[in-house]
Amino acid sequence: MALFLYLAPLTCLALFVLVVGVRVVRIASLPVHLRWELYPVAHEKGAGHGGSYFEQVDWWAKPRAVTRLGELKEMLGEMLLLKALYHHNRALWTCSFPFHFGLYTLAAFGGLLGLGALAQLGGLAVTAGGGNLGQILYFLPIPAGFLGLALALIGATGLLRRRLTDPSLRDYTTASDVFNLLCFLVTFGVVLAAALTDPTFTLFRDFLTSLLTFSAAPAGTALVWLAVLMATLLLAYIPMTHMAHFFTKWFTWHSVRWDDEPNLPGSRIEAQVKKALQYPVSWSAPHIQGDGRKTWVDVATEEIK
Repeated sequence: MALFLYLAPLTCLALFVLVVGVRVVRIASLPVHLRWELYPVAHEKGAGHGGSYFEQVDWWAKPRAVTRLGELKEMLGEMLLLKALYHHNRALWTCSFPFHFGLYTLAAFGGLLGLGALAQLGGLAVTAGGGNLGQILYFLPIPAGFLGLALALIGATGLLRRRLTDPSLRDYTTASDVFNLLCFLVTFGVVLAAALTDPTFTLFRDFLTSLLTFSAAPAGTALVWLAVLMATLLLAYIPMTHMAHFFTKWFTWHSVRWDDEPNLPGSRIEAQVKKALQYPVSWSAPHIQGDGRKTWVDVATEEIK
């Protein structure tokens, strides 16, 4: 039982890292994408009107003006504030924003608890009467934890209600959507129950310290262990579902939406396109007579009968 006490949360964390890594490698190794070409591109300077450097005369002979700061600004606005959802579906944003911002706050809370546990292992007194760093690591997780739990629970409840009652979402709601939201609600409910018995999160931090050292768990941490186990189980489950968009968005933005790298002779893109043109076409239509043996080159160059 003691071995399970430690291995279960650690296994869930390892599984989270493994699944995310596998999916990142798999997506990165997919064939060249079909670009959306939605302008303005966030990393292009001087194209705020919606144009592109491709409009310039002899663009291929001129250096590209790229700003990563523009990308960062756009990404942060979308990740932290859900800007697109705010502009296009304000009613859904009122539920989705607190849910996502609550998750970010809880991630920061978990990081602070982890830092506090490591600090304790290093001999730092993480207490109300400790030194400056010890006091920061003691007090800061308290508002972060309760604020994150409150926002995430409010947001998940609102999203579940809309999924179940909003006719406009009925065609887009699956059983897995409802199940996922229920998982969040139950997990955060257990974490909140544990937090109410340990409002300074001292037992949480002490349990993490014992987890890192495989030492005896402090007394009174049974509910804390259950909360940590359920939270890490949820963490391991998330990247296995469509909720993995928290990292797959990187590819959507950089490899599809904002990718305006030119396809020049001898370039990496040209090599990828040549490889993709050799893939067999296994589907058919009046204008594409695919038989599983023809390649895209064959289909693109043959006459339509």
